[in-house]
Amino acid sequence: DWIGKGQCVILHTKVVRQYQQHYRDIPPTSGDEECLYWIRFLTYHMAKANLSQELYSLMFSLDWVSIKARIMGPAPLINDYVEHGSILDKENSDVRCQFQEFLSQSAHHLEQRPFPDVVQLALSQPHTSEVYRQARQQALNRENKNLTQDFSLSYLVIHPHQGFIYSACFSHDGTKVASCGASKTLKVFKSTSGEKLAEIQAHEEEVLCCAFTYDDRLIATCSSDRKVKVWNAEQGKLLRAFAEEHEEQVNHCEFTNTARRLLLATCSNDSCMNVKLWNLNKPSSQNTMFGHFEPVNHCCFSPDDSYLSTSCNDGTVKLFQVSSANEWKTIDVRSMFADGEEVIVKCSTWSPDSKRVICAARNAVLVFDVESSDMLLEIRTNRLSMVQYCHACPTSNLLAIAFSNYALELWDLENSKKKADCSGHLSWVQRVQFSNDGSKLLSCSDDQTVRLWETQKVHTSSAIGLKRDSDVLFNNEEIIVSAADNCNRLQVSSREGSLTSSVLFQSEEMLSRIRCTCLSRHPSAVALGQESGSVQVLDVPSGKHLATLQGHTKTVLHCRFSLNGQTLITSSEDTTIRVWKWQSGECTVLQGHKEQVRCFSLLSDSMNDSSLLSWSFDGTVKVWDIERGERLQDIQAHQGAILSCHVSPDRCLFATTSADKTAKLWSIPSWQCTHTLRGHQECVRSCRFSWDSRRLATGDDNGEIRLWSVEDGSLLKICSRDGKGGMDSLHGGWVSDLHFSPDDSLLVSAGGYIKWWSVVTGEALQTFYPTGSALKKIHVSPDFSTFVTIDNIGILYILQRST
Repeated sequence: DWIGKGQCVILHTKVVRQYQQHYRDIPPTSGDEECLYWIRFLTYHMAKANLSQELYSLMFSLDWVSIKARIMGPAPLINDYVEHGSILDKENSDVRCQFQEFLSQSAHHLEQRPFPDVVQLALSQPHTSEVYRQARQQALNRENKNLTQDFSLSYLVIHPHQGFIYSACFSHDGTKVASCGASKTLKVFKSTSGEKLAEIQAHEEEVLCCAFTYDDRLIATCSSDRKVKVWNAEQGKLLRAFAEEHEEQVNHCEFTNTARRLLLATCSNDSCMNVKLWNLNKPSSQNTMFGHFEPVNHCCFSPDDSYLSTSCNDGTVKLFQVSSANEWKTIDVRSMFADGEEVIVKCSTWSPDSKRVICAARNAVLVFDVESSDMLLEIRTNRLSMVQYCHACPTSNLLAIAFSNYALELWDLENSKKKADCSGHLSWVQRVQFSNDGSKLLSCSDDQTVRLWETQKVHTSSAIGLKRDSDVLFNNEEIIVSAADNCNRLQVSSREGSLTSSVLFQSEEMLSRIRCTCLSRHPSAVALGQESGSVQVLDVPSGKHLATLQGHTKTVLHCRFSLNGQTLITSSEDTTIRVWKWQSGECTVLQGHKEQVRCFSLLSDSMNDSSLLSWSFDGTVKVWDIERGERLQDIQAHQGAILSCHVSPDRCLFATTSADKTAKLWSIPSWQCTHTLRGHQECVRSCRFSWDSRRLATGDDNGEIRLWSVEDGSLLKICSRDGKGGMDSLHGGWVSDLHFSPDDSLLVSAGGYIKWWSVVTGEALQTFYPTGSALKKIHVSPDFSTFVTIDNIGILYILQRST
């Protein structure tokens, strides 16, 4: 009856979120079956009722593709477009084909976990397609809505090949891009629009590299078929084919940079004669450069064409004089790594002044002085992620680095700092290159896309790989964020206004996992706690080491500076709390909890108040005098683990919530329970007092939020349904954090989503759906305008709310 009335147009606001709720919160034994039933019910009965317009609205939607693929996988989706094709074609057969083709191309990505960003996938579609139009609009909405997401998105995504893309390059004037890969083809596109200019069936096997001449009239390709070919860039005609001299696959090709002398360099897996120079007017190679006896992966001319650098599986980079083809010097990259490690040098690139050569090997990028062969800089990444490629900007000190963990980073070599993370690729990034004027950057990947970026517009975004245990300082227009990344490095970044963002410092990779971090305003410092039990304090913004504090015997789970920054408080799995005068190393140990300390809070922000509240999985709350190290109160608060605690702003009460499904209010003067709040059906995970101390908000593991009167303990509102009793405002998981606005009219909650609520009506006003889920905490600015959080796949969100 509901479908017969054509009410399916509410899909985006109700049905999709109902599916998401089922998918995320109901155990697979019941939820998945029910969820699948409803999805099949919708499509089947809409098709049976012949509601073509409604079916069109449903199935030609990226939201629908995302939800159904996440739950059922891509195969049933593709089947739907085939099964209901006769109905859909009555509306628009072209659009049906576009969605069906998109699903066929992206099926292997849609089966991955974590589930990919469907918008990013769809941006690779032809610009004339409905799929691309919707993706483009959603990408723009991320930036233009009153809630904005801090992302570095490529300005153009090209999907040129069916198969891995091994190489892509700019023309020297920057107007064109060439790409090649496993499809055995060479394709040329406009760099502004992605419009295809040429397609060439280039080789009999995979094409491993392509390169333009300095005047962009010719393109060279090399392949696994051991051949090197030169093509007319405009007409796609084959001009030269060098097929006899390389005995193994040809890995790389590159032309000289200037008009002084046109030469082509190639390198291969040949055993000894593996680097060659070609004069295009001669049928055979002009010179062979000897010295390597293992496969050579890459070769690169210096900017002035005086030298050629070669990168080899033997762990060396060799520099050859182009004029004589003689070896000038060898840089032993292998010696920079531990003995016994196999070191393969993937590539090398030159600084604009030809004074430095930069190479990629294993999980590092190394910068060497050309004259002395001394190492000047080392950039290391996670041991589980390998550097695939690097390229130096021809006009600046920027270096682009491609990684096997799908990441692309920009580094400033002069300051030895990372400047940007460029997110979006869904598989290994094989190649990066700056345009000749440095204004653009391209990357190509095994995800079958070429992405183009504007160098000045990408900003540092820790969207990939940050841990959720973070801390944030709001200082007028500046936001400072500290968090560990997935390489176990501490990152401290700063953002001012709506555009400017930079990494203040990034630590070296730590040997022991970072589990918590906190910031101090005065003095400007950051602390981090580790699984080893060690606590370190670093200066901000220099990253200089200030102190190492040893004492905890197990993982440090929480840390916090006092208001004056002179005291650091830490808690650990070893059941103790330690109070450090961190500059001197003096320590007071607070012992008494029988199980892990869940967290702690100072009873007052006053610098003169030394009272500390701590709560634990043992069900107790303890009150401490941290100056004297004495326990003042020992309260058996709950039968189950205490999951959260909050002190009222007027410092007269504190609240506790527990796995026993209750919340309790406690009087601070008497330390007695004033009210027990019952009604939640699941663990009560979070609580927060309003700023006037008259209300308490509690959130549970079922996504339900309740508002209570502090005076009498009565229930005021349940914030889990919209005003019409619908399903749009379900929270998508645990409610992990809550904050009131300064005037107590609004409430923000974090969990599966971020939601803003009216305190008066209990209705959801707005929802932000992150790419991931399971938000652990949300940091809120004092004026309630800016919200910072990190999701379970490591994406940092900085959201701004319009007034």
